[in-house]
Amino acid sequence: MRVDVQLADGLAEGDVDRWVPAASLLHSNGDAMDIAVKDGRIAGVRGRAVDRVNRGRLGPKDLFGWQANNSPDRLTRPLVREGGRLVETDWDTAMGRIVEKSQELLAGPGGWGRFGFYTTGQFFLEEFYALAVIGKAGIGTPHMDGNTRLCTATAAASLKATFGTDGQPGSYTDVDHCDAIALWGHNVAATQTVLWSRMLDRRHGTDPPAMLAVDPRRTPVAREADVHLAVRPGTNVALLNGLLREIIRNGWYDESYVAAHTIGFEALAETVGGYTPERVAEICDVTATDVRRAAELLGCARRLLSTVLQGFYQSNQATAAACQVNNLHLLRAMIGRPGAGVLQMNGQPTAENNRECGADGDLPGFRNWANPEHVEQLARLWNVDQRIIPAWSPPTHAMQIFRYAEQGSIRFLWVSATNPTVTLPDLARIRRILNQEGLFLVVQDLFLTETARYADVVLPAATWGEKTGAFTNADRTVHLSEKAVDPPGEARPDLDILLDYARRMNFRDRDGQPLLPWHTPEEVFDAWRECTRGRPCDYSGLSHAKLRDGGVQWPCTDDAPGGTERLYTDGVFHTDPDYCETYGQDLLTGAEFTGDEYRAKRPAGRAFLHAAAYQPSPEVPGPEYPLQLVTGRSLYHFHTRTKTARAPELHAAAPDVWVELHPSDAAVAGIGEGDRVRVESARGAVTAPARLSGVRPGVVFLPFHYGWWDRGDEPDGRAANELTLTAWDPVSKQPLFKSAAVRVARTEN
Repeated sequence: MRVDVQLADGLAEGDVDRWVPAASLLHSNGDAMDIAVKDGRIAGVRGRAVDRVNRGRLGPKDLFGWQANNSPDRLTRPLVREGGRLVETDWDTAMGRIVEKSQELLAGPGGWGRFGFYTTGQFFLEEFYALAVIGKAGIGTPHMDGNTRLCTATAAASLKATFGTDGQPGSYTDVDHCDAIALWGHNVAATQTVLWSRMLDRRHGTDPPAMLAVDPRRTPVAREADVHLAVRPGTNVALLNGLLREIIRNGWYDESYVAAHTIGFEALAETVGGYTPERVAEICDVTATDVRRAAELLGCARRLLSTVLQGFYQSNQATAAACQVNNLHLLRAMIGRPGAGVLQMNGQPTAENNRECGADGDLPGFRNWANPEHVEQLARLWNVDQRIIPAWSPPTHAMQIFRYAEQGSIRFLWVSATNPTVTLPDLARIRRILNQEGLFLVVQDLFLTETARYADVVLPAATWGEKTGAFTNADRTVHLSEKAVDPPGEARPDLDILLDYARRMNFRDRDGQPLLPWHTPEEVFDAWRECTRGRPCDYSGLSHAKLRDGGVQWPCTDDAPGGTERLYTDGVFHTDPDYCETYGQDLLTGAEFTGDEYRAKRPAGRAFLHAAAYQPSPEVPGPEYPLQLVTGRSLYHFHTRTKTARAPELHAAAPDVWVELHPSDAAVAGIGEGDRVRVESARGAVTAPARLSGVRPGVVFLPFHYGWWDRGDEPDGRAANELTLTAWDPVSKQPLFKSAAVRVARTEN
């Protein structure tokens, strides 16, 4: 335990008027904290020592990010477009325009298909669930997704593919018990600093676990690791195939567990058989010796913990690679016991809730859109005709939503708490889409972001500390974050905005009663509890009152009132055809399997071992663009800096974009430390100062946080996604932000 505190200048803990419980909204760790309130304003934070997640510790974004709440440029009144300009108005006018457009489109042919909703990983649980009901049972559109598609869609896809449903098998406490940690494309030192400090506690304690890091950059994690595999980006499947081959060939797998609890071993063994260490070394550009060292570390561990993040999720063959990590744990029976687990991590604080509640396109409660009984369950819960719930085809993913908007079939797009004009790939294309005359764009946010500047209506939202709601972190721990202060001006909680829209649209159930009858977050949470009863993410034993005592891991039921630390402790997985969340997809093509095809496999509670051959990235370096771009995160910023750049300490720590190059690549181009360089792809260019670093040769790194809201009204060549390509994983549909070919040159501009 270590209670970290950060207060406004000159304020002591004894000066605080009151402390209000919350948890972090600027990363996925779920750090529990208390908000300091002084004179009706947020004045600081302190960690909560008794919480299971962080034991009182807070990271830089926790300690300083709260200052964004008090920023003088918060949106305080709705805005509407008049004569090409956004002007302030009242809520009735703003909502009236949204409702008028909605009703106009619904009255026309194929009305439900005209709507798209693109949301966030930062809403509270209650807001996601309300949005899911509006979209799926009010309007009946399949065109719903979140920026979680850019972040953790592969986590969900790989968990479904292997175990039958979403849901992290492991627990953060596995860090305390493991004797080996493998971090697969997960720079935890930058993304979840408190979790990294927990790992360092073990590494520098009396019984340190071994550590493997797979990352093309020499990050703090890579420097700490016993084995660092700086693989060529896009070759993760080849690497894992080679490691699995060594584990099978050396007899480091649990034959009895594999026989009793898995399906697909023979096909997997055959597929990986040709990936010798020498072949892997050639594909991945690492040494065969290091491949063998890594395999021995993994194969001889007694309690192995793996964590996976964007180095796999945003790269070539994303779902296939993440599934190979799951394969590793199944082969070694490293699941469901202390220290032996896998965490397909989240990058956002409430990404898990988006997936659970169905605002990302999936059905709420980890239900299977292709299972008619699951759809009927929701129809009964919501008391609506089953036919309105969009289950006739796979949900529309984010990249396809923007494609439909580009084509003109989607004419109403509601963007909430996210900034796609900076975060989506190929930004010049995204700007053209949002600027189309035929697209009615609603943006709901705290500030006038780059995306909000294209909107027809902008709705000012409340944020963390200004509203109450639950959210769930990356190891299934649910926290309650309570309202500490009022939002500024006329800004409203997101839940209030959504419920107001539902009332104005007069959404009704089959009995003529309001479809969304709720008025408070607690009422929505209670309805959500019933939606999850009997499903993998069972919240039926939780309540706002219970969560006031601290975080609890789901499933939490009458049989497990204290929550559940680990899943699959009995070796029985969620693959029963009547229970599973998916009937599966081909890992190489994304083709959906039918229910009959799935049942023919007779899973009977066994997990799937998925085999996949390595395939090269869709865009690789060549003579014109000889280097490969990877984008990523900075320790000090979150997403597009909408909040963190408004915290002076965080802004000062990383005020501007930079380019990381290997010294050998820099020497070829005549580039020195600090020189201005132009990074160019077939789609656009970015100009920034160079840092000569530990990134592997042939690779260029850019942080993706830097848009232009603080520099003017037009793009200024800082956003990394000016360079990235419109391509995505065939299964998870997650964009490949780590696959663009680029060239670099020194510039005076």
